[in-house]
Amino acid sequence: MSEIRSVADPEVLRRVRRIEIRTRRIVTESLSGTYHSAFRGRGMEFASVREYQPGDDVRSIDWNVTSRSTRPERTLFVKQFVEERELTVMLLVDDSGSTGFGTGERLKREVMAEIAALLAFAAIRNRDRVGMIRFSDRIEQYLPPRSGKTHVLRVVRDILSHEGRGRGTDLAGALSYLVRVQRKPAVVFVLSDFDAPDFERPLRLAAKRHDLIAVEVTDPLEQRVPPVGPVLFEDAETGTRRVIDTSAPGVRRALERESRARRERLHVSLDRAGADRLSVDASVSYDRPLLAFFRRRSARLSR
Repeated sequence: MSEIRSVADPEVLRRVRRIEIRTRRIVTESLSGTYHSAFRGRGMEFASVREYQPGDDVRSIDWNVTSRSTRPERTLFVKQFVEERELTVMLLVDDSGSTGFGTGERLKREVMAEIAALLAFAAIRNRDRVGMIRFSDRIEQYLPPRSGKTHVLRVVRDILSHEGRGRGTDLAGALSYLVRVQRKPAVVFVLSDFDAPDFERPLRLAAKRHDLIAVEVTDPLEQRVPPVGPVLFEDAETGTRRVIDTSAPGVRRALERESRARRERLHVSLDRAGADRLSVDASVSYDRPLLAFFRRRSARLSR
């Protein structure tokens, strides 16, 4: 059975506090403006009615209000709408065995947790609602979307203090679960290394309903293998072991081609589904790529 640390654990609370301070600085200094402009509202909501003016779309005439009006005959009224600014932000966080890998100062899982925290704090700063789905080869946890700092702190604590029971990655199942529980359109961030099979169809269905952003967290050793001689590789999800002689150039090239081909397939799948994507190297700071992503989205939506 996997370890579940108490949210009252002093070390967990210290990590939550460190992340809150770090993300607050990034949100305040860098993301406060771009977050707001990088995502449109979920739709248009009715605001009021006013008298018809030449040039108004006749389809916006409110015939019920017009028929009840005591104004002079032939006075028409049209509906006015405003963009609905409140967003629902859903965080799908990969908690499988492969996310426990890292050759830098932090594991991929820790980087995902920090990015999820940053997104959550940015969301509540804009009075949006935040929900979370943690998954491995099963749904580990679901927190329905809510607003407020207390709820967001729970989201962050749970990401940091709970270790998944499953080792594999059922991304298809997590996306299907999202579609079932989140009926209304939402902004969905999928934080994962995407080391998972057969998720293209659920990905398309989820991206059709939601504004889906794939945050791919990688480690440099997964893309470029150094020549260090025979190495025992163990699959973190299946436990399979094999010894690979990394001193052989042909072996290294084959491993790198395999990794590159897998990422290219992922990017093609995301593009076909209409999902946005961001790649983050776990061995370096994620601040700049995340900010650049928000700026690109903001510029694209303002055209």
